[in-house]
Amino acid sequence: MEVQYGDACLSLQQVYKWSKKFLNSVSSVTDSPRPGQAHQVVTPEAVAAVEAIVKENRRVTVHEIATHLDMSNGSAHHIIHDVLQFYKVSAGWVPQQQTAELKEQCVDVCQELLKCFEAEGDGFLGRIATGDETWVHYNQLETKKVSKELRHTSSPKLKKFRTQPSAGKIMLTFFWDERGVILEHYMPRGSTVTSATYADLLKNHLHPAIRSKRRGLLSTGVLLQHYNARPHTARSTVATIQDLSFECLPHPPYSPDLTPSDFHVFGPLREVMGGKSSRSDEEGQQSAHEWLHSQPKAFFISRGIHALPKGWNTCVECNGH
Repeated sequence: MEVQYGDACLSLQQVYKWSKKFLNSVSSVTDSPRPGQAHQVVTPEAVAAVEAIVKENRRVTVHEIATHLDMSNGSAHHIIHDVLQFYKVSAGWVPQQQTAELKEQCVDVCQELLKCFEAEGDGFLGRIATGDETWVHYNQLETKKVSKELRHTSSPKLKKFRTQPSAGKIMLTFFWDERGVILEHYMPRGSTVTSATYADLLKNHLHPAIRSKRRGLLSTGVLLQHYNARPHTARSTVATIQDLSFECLPHPPYSPDLTPSDFHVFGPLREVMGGKSSRSDEEGQQSAHEWLHSQPKAFFISRGIHALPKGWNTCVECNGH
């Protein structure tokens, strides 16, 4: 055979192997199929079985699926993530579980605001003065998102020390419109926001600020948008708003996603203040003041007030969710 076929000839060991197979009634020279390969496990029937298990129990694990269907963990993982495109996600926290009545009320309010916007256009948005209160913390740890850095896998691991100076905080009441900052007011340490203090702020701080910074807005009519917290909806506050000739925009309960101060201003402000160390309330106020007044016009216009109609539309399309 070596003389006849040269280098293409089978080795002596292979001759022994095939001779033994032929003696055992093997008549084919092709390899027999090997059960258990991934391409044989990933069948339409297996995919359908995995999908049925996942839909029945969204918290099922890969190991549980593999054990139930008698397949390997790798095959189960491939079907779940690559074939069915399922991914494990966690639920997000929301302030309140809304009832059907609250959702309907939210849709009605957003539809009413959209009708006003369609009737007046950008002039309606230009009359809106929105605001809210928040705690501004200083001497606090950076968030994980802010402290991330680009590094190689071989770089030394970063460390963050938990021992930090005591976290200080100051209460900020902030009002703004499409042009920028209207009022930035810090309450004295130890005081709280009540209907009396909030009404006094509207009368003796916000109204003069609008008169000096937004000439002509008082005559065209101020549309006040604030969250419906108890100090904002108290009788004394409502009476003060009427005396000032402000028109209060309707706001559905438990809907901080519709007040741009909460998600557009205060969230980024907290991230900026994280990791900063201030020795006094005055230094903390100065840091917050510098950040608020350093924002470009687009922060308050296109990404701020003029983004409200998009949020109203989204609320209507989602049926108040």
